[in-house]
Amino acid sequence: MLKRPRGAPMRDVMRRSLLAIVIALLAAAPAHAATTKANWDKADQRAVVRAGVLPSLDDGFQGDHALTPGQLEAALAEIGAGSTTAVKVTADRITVAVFHKYVVKQLGLADVVRAVQAEASRAGLSPPSRFGTEVVARQLGLRYDHPTQDDSLELYPTDTITRAEAAYSFARLLENGTGSAYYAREVLERFSLPSYTDAQRRALKTAVSKIGMPYVWGGETDGTSNSLYGPQAHGGYDCSGFVWRVFKLSGDPAGARIGGRTAAAMALEIKRGARLKFAKVRPADLLFFGKGISHVGIAMSRDFMIHSSGQGVAITPLFDDYRQSSFDWARRVL
Repeated sequence: MLKRPRGAPMRDVMRRSLLAIVIALLAAAPAHAATTKANWDKADQRAVVRAGVLPSLDDGFQGDHALTPGQLEAALAEIGAGSTTAVKVTADRITVAVFHKYVVKQLGLADVVRAVQAEASRAGLSPPSRFGTEVVARQLGLRYDHPTQDDSLELYPTDTITRAEAAYSFARLLENGTGSAYYAREVLERFSLPSYTDAQRRALKTAVSKIGMPYVWGGETDGTSNSLYGPQAHGGYDCSGFVWRVFKLSGDPAGARIGGRTAAAMALEIKRGARLKFAKVRPADLLFFGKGISHVGIAMSRDFMIHSSGQGVAITPLFDDYRQSSFDWARRVL
């Protein structure tokens, strides 16, 4: 029976008792391992081991270890079982972009990569050499957007890919079979860009140069310098931070017309009469989506936009049902 110290109010005794119970429960609760580069996708790691795509190592899966060229080549052979083409890995170091290059080649999408790269070049956007590969890979859904608290785990396209990151990508391909490759081809065969004005081309060249950068909450730079929201845990962009980089931090004169940093602020700072319907969209217009305006992208054409979302900085079709149904309005800044 709980005894009350002489002179102590019963409510104080109850508070001490409750505090003791809470402390005891916390002490008895199982400890949760911190999310690390090695353990964040245990289920996917088990899936690729079961499928024979990536084996465990002597000390377990070792998700934080670099994916080796030999491991990649063996995994591609499993993913491409039944294919007439066996992809040989000649790279010495497997970065995220190199990983994507070999995966999309194994899936028979190398011609789509070349067509996308050529179209961006033809339009005068000076795309980085990884552009076509990253567009296709992210249409396939190969990347994972780590939760905000784990943004430090994100990888740049030039970073060596870990076994855990590779396991996530291979697990998605195992889930989707050949369907994801067929759909990516179907979507990107429509990738055609119009003739741009000098101002449109200037803005879109900046946007295209960031292809493949990770999604990072509050992010607006390539590095870890401070953003308007404070220090970035990793270089990268959130959706409005990407727009902020393209039009404001780049020094583009059109950036002076944008005052708000969030997608909602950018959308709501213009008068209703200036809000454009989808049929009026032109290249470099800002496109707003979601209830309460939760997302923003930049139009490249009537069919495609570039934005930072779950796949990082990526190209997304505007003709799919989701984008059509979630579109709110567009804003012209050029």
